[in-house]
Amino acid sequence: MASLPSRPPPEQPSAHQQKQPQSQDVKMGESPKKNSAVEGNEPVTGHIISTTIGGKNGEPKQTISYMAERVVGTGSFGIVFQAKCLETGETVAIKKVLQDRRYKNRELQLMRSMDHQNVVSLKHCFFSTTSKDELFLNLVMEYVPETIYRVVRHYSNTCQRMPLIYVKLYTYQIFRGLAYIHTVPGVCHRDVKPQNLLVDPLSHQVKICDFGSAKVLVKGEPNISYICSRYYRAPELIFGATEYTTSIDIWSAGCVLAELLLGEPLFPGESAVDQLVEIIKVLGTPTREEIRCMNPNYTDFRFPQIKAHPWHKIFHKRMPPEAIDLTSRLLQYSPGFRCKAIEACAHPFFDELREPNARLPNARSFPPLFNFKQDVLAGASPELINKLIPEHARRQFSLNVFLPSGT
Repeated sequence: MASLPSRPPPEQPSAHQQKQPQSQDVKMGESPKKNSAVEGNEPVTGHIISTTIGGKNGEPKQTISYMAERVVGTGSFGIVFQAKCLETGETVAIKKVLQDRRYKNRELQLMRSMDHQNVVSLKHCFFSTTSKDELFLNLVMEYVPETIYRVVRHYSNTCQRMPLIYVKLYTYQIFRGLAYIHTVPGVCHRDVKPQNLLVDPLSHQVKICDFGSAKVLVKGEPNISYICSRYYRAPELIFGATEYTTSIDIWSAGCVLAELLLGEPLFPGESAVDQLVEIIKVLGTPTREEIRCMNPNYTDFRFPQIKAHPWHKIFHKRMPPEAIDLTSRLLQYSPGFRCKAIEACAHPFFDELREPNARLPNARSFPPLFNFKQDVLAGASPELINKLIPEHARRQFSLNVFLPSGT
């Protein structure tokens, strides 16, 4: 097996990480006891955090207090905890990250630029300090109780397959969210995985979360290749590519689709090199041309020659051919051959969702699926738009304004 490059140096601060001015729109509350309650990685449960918002453009200042209830996620970034707003009773998620005073926080800048039903929304943010003078940024976001990761685990632990209608509904919304972030703010998420896909168990609405690794990719500017969680890491990243595109998210989403269909990860590599081995076992050995498409600077071609494993043999016999076809279009070595997120939304695998009387298994309506933002549809062909927005949805939402003449 060819040797792979070691982890490269981190990226230089981008345009989203310029010198950090003090936040003007959000201030910390003035109670030192309350604000110092959440220090470093100390337990947060039961602490109250107060912050003052407003005060700009004639808006009245308003104090908001949050009772930290439980930690729902931890990592090298910091912690995410569930909290309740004492004034309104609303439950929120607060992501607390150590902040370098010299730079703006890229995640904050990106989240401020996004507004979509399939992307977790930022309510506001505030800074807090500790007795050691460490500065923490607190991102207050909408709270969604479940993740696709836990839903998959539930079905796996009960030896069941996820009902196909949920596979369709969840993956469609993932691509709908990606179509938005890739085109409107121009963001590459760079860590799409089941743990970062939230789902409301009642409405079954999916929201992409955790933009801590996200970045606006600028053509010609290098990016780190050691990015994205291993099982969902696109092969060009394993080959050390530094000029990749948003198609790395498409690969990751393809891995998520395969996992929902299989009930387990498709490429469970134990290391970066082993990850490539797992991919080769399914897709076969990449050709020189495919390697060139992934990373033109990669020159070591000593790979064992392995034939591709037929997709229909990877899935069970009753798997719909549309599911296999979509998976194969997403999991391509050549990044340019992977379908775009908006194209994936129009795939026949999702036709059931577009039926006029389609409903959830409990007879409730689907979450919103067809109210596309005009910027997302810009450049799409009339045929593609006709496919994306079924006639019954056009009538319901008066979306004819989005359609080119003659569609």
